[in-house]
Amino acid sequence: MRFDNQKVLVTGGSRGIGRAIALAFAGAGAQVAIVYRGNTAAAEAALAQLPGEGHIVLAADVADPDAVQSAVDDVAERLGGIDVLVNNAGIGIYHRIAEVSYGEWQRAWRETLAANLLGPANLCYCAARHMIAGGGGRIVNITSRGAFRGEPLKPAYGASKAALNSLSQSLAVALAPHDIFVGAVAPGFVNTELTADRLGSPEGEEIRAQSPFHRVAEPGEVAHAVLFLASRGAEFATGTIIDVNGASYLRS
Repeated sequence: MRFDNQKVLVTGGSRGIGRAIALAFAGAGAQVAIVYRGNTAAAEAALAQLPGEGHIVLAADVADPDAVQSAVDDVAERLGGIDVLVNNAGIGIYHRIAEVSYGEWQRAWRETLAANLLGPANLCYCAARHMIAGGGGRIVNITSRGAFRGEPLKPAYGASKAALNSLSQSLAVALAPHDIFVGAVAPGFVNTELTADRLGSPEGEEIRAQSPFHRVAEPGEVAHAVLFLASRGAEFATGTIIDVNGASYLRS
């Protein structure tokens, strides 16, 4: 899969899955814009790893609608358009319903939905305007296995990802007449900095045993699915949600 001269915006691209996605697109010839929230050092380090030229980094909180619009417009101006949007940025706040206060419960829902659902929705809206003007594009949203099996320790996370799946399919229909194709990738556990503590704990063996491969996904495996959905020739897969969980959860 080649993306020569394609302009790709990846949110949460400074580490983990997002960094792997940015690296994969850059390695396939794309110009990549990494949008990150606050870790400038990590963003600059990720930028330095990208092969090719013309890549940029930009700080923006996806939970802030004004920041989203400004960031998308800035990327489009600096790169000369947006061909692919990957909504990867997201948060997960633990809020066990039987243990947290009502205030903590409300805060978890408010912050999670702002980052994981409203942020991607706003990014889709703003990026789609540039894609329509440019003759089409691709949107890939990173959701989660938890959207299907539930997330009892962080229910707002699971609900936000289920809603993002629904948004992806709604937009696949709404944007098809504009030659904009929308899909989603739903990973299970992935071997990143964010999961290192849990995978290294006694719980890690149980997590790995959820898959018949007896391991979790690597970030590059998620990136591979993203590039497929964004590639030429995958247009008729619009509306698809690809599971990347090593058969740890099978849905009908």
